[in-house]
Amino acid sequence: MAQVTFKNNPITLVGKEVVVGEKAPNFTVLANDLSAVTLQDSAGKVRLISVVPSLDTGVCSTQTNKFNQSAASLGEDVVILTISVDLPFAQKRWCGANAADAIQTLSDHRDLSFGEAYGVVMKELRLLARSIFVVDKNDVVTYVEYVSEGTDHPDYEKALEAVKELTNK
Repeated sequence: MAQVTFKNNPITLVGKEVVVGEKAPNFTVLANDLSAVTLQDSAGKVRLISVVPSLDTGVCSTQTNKFNQSAASLGEDVVILTISVDLPFAQKRWCGANAADAIQTLSDHRDLSFGEAYGVVMKELRLLARSIFVVDKNDVVTYVEYVSEGTDHPDYEKALEAVKELTNK
């Protein structure tokens, strides 16, 4: 299992660690309108899944804005999903305040379905650990980053390069 800290304190991750080459686990999360969303709803697309503890923090906000700004250059075959346990209402407010319209923010607050399926539930905090997953059009995981310190940034360039390799961009 991936080892992570949050503010330098060891954290217990709940769920199964996802590795490159395996089939991406399905999940059910909530869109900003409270409708259910699954991995299969974006079948046939390349998915960049950006996981953040809370959009209302500096690093999470920067991470989400970075991928929102990068979305246009990735093309129509790419979907960027940002998943946190923030309530859908808070995610909608954040998107409006940040003009984040090229990504989809999704809430895992109800069941932790995504968090447990991808091994990112921080047991001590009931938040999701910062991480990035890239899933190809055939639902195979091609890139994984569990950020070792929850207050650090992920490797944006490596994640975007992993998406570009799948889209020839």
